[in-house]
Amino acid sequence: MASDQPLPPGSTIGILGGGQLGRMLALAAARLGFKTHIYCPDAQSPAFEVTPNRTVAAYDDEQALAVFASHVDVVTYEFENVPARTAKFLAELKPLRPGANALAISQDRLAEKAFLTVNRIAVAPFAAVPDHDRLDEALAEIGTPAVLKTTRMGYDGKGQRIVRNDVDAGVAFELLSPKPLVLEGFIEFDKEISVVVARNTRGEIAAFDPAENVHRDHILKTSTVPADIGKKTAREARDIAEKIVTALDYVGVLGVEFFVLPSGRLLVNEIAPRVHNSGHWTEAVCITDQFEQHIRAIAGWPLGDPARMADVVMENLIGDEIGAIPASLAPSTQPHVYGKSESRAGRKMGHINRIAAKSRAK
Repeated sequence: MASDQPLPPGSTIGILGGGQLGRMLALAAARLGFKTHIYCPDAQSPAFEVTPNRTVAAYDDEQALAVFASHVDVVTYEFENVPARTAKFLAELKPLRPGANALAISQDRLAEKAFLTVNRIAVAPFAAVPDHDRLDEALAEIGTPAVLKTTRMGYDGKGQRIVRNDVDAGVAFELLSPKPLVLEGFIEFDKEISVVVARNTRGEIAAFDPAENVHRDHILKTSTVPADIGKKTAREARDIAEKIVTALDYVGVLGVEFFVLPSGRLLVNEIAPRVHNSGHWTEAVCITDQFEQHIRAIAGWPLGDPARMADVVMENLIGDEIGAIPASLAPSTQPHVYGKSESRAGRKMGHINRIAAKSRAK
């Protein structure tokens, strides 16, 4: 079900998922005069703290989903592992933005790479590994070192192992779950960047500046803007991101992660059909941040200006690092605490944006 009519203020936006991204979307929606209704199985979800409208139920509970849909005007989601059946069920009842097709493609690494390849967007070499018999053929085709990954449910470094020889490959195949798997060529990249891009119901597109990303223990630690890349590379990254949302007929904000090779060539690593961790810097220095942009897009409103007003480094606060917030603040910092009830190793608890005067672009 779909409608291209803009939602008036006072409408209710349904959000699947109650984590920090859902929380930040709800806060952005409130600024624009929208109500939000959070649907999440976890009764301790941090997004519940910022809206009175909530449903605590499983994602496969169709009765609860139908009641949820009856209370909202449009449905969106804050994470890409929403069950495909849930997305299809809700799309029959209310507009689902982004649509179920974008969700299905991004949930499966093979489907995602096939989509990008068909659209002539460069990715690392890859081969499907549906079973152990295909593993040797994939290794001969791709070579080593390589990375063996689950096609589904991997994030923050989970669901993947580096393969340097046949023994590694056999061990990785047995350990990784769920099957099937995909073998990807190991990329010797110069740096990692990402572009957050938005498209609304009228096909208008706006892309933010590329961010340069640094990971620690497979978890994003910092995103720095401007990225240390040339104007040509930055423009190409934005162009590719815009090409992807157009090909998907996408509505909402999408994150595109790239490898930058020493030659300057770009390879798309993965896409995420949601607001993106590497876009949190937009809160501090952009005329329209990624969260407001997503709400504008799914509500059928004109997109906001993504222009960046200053340089910034976004740092994720992981585990006990959240306790350092008071001591680490300065006049030029902007903290955001997610309100999670328990601090755990590897868990994103908040972030800090450190703002500096805007430098001259390369």
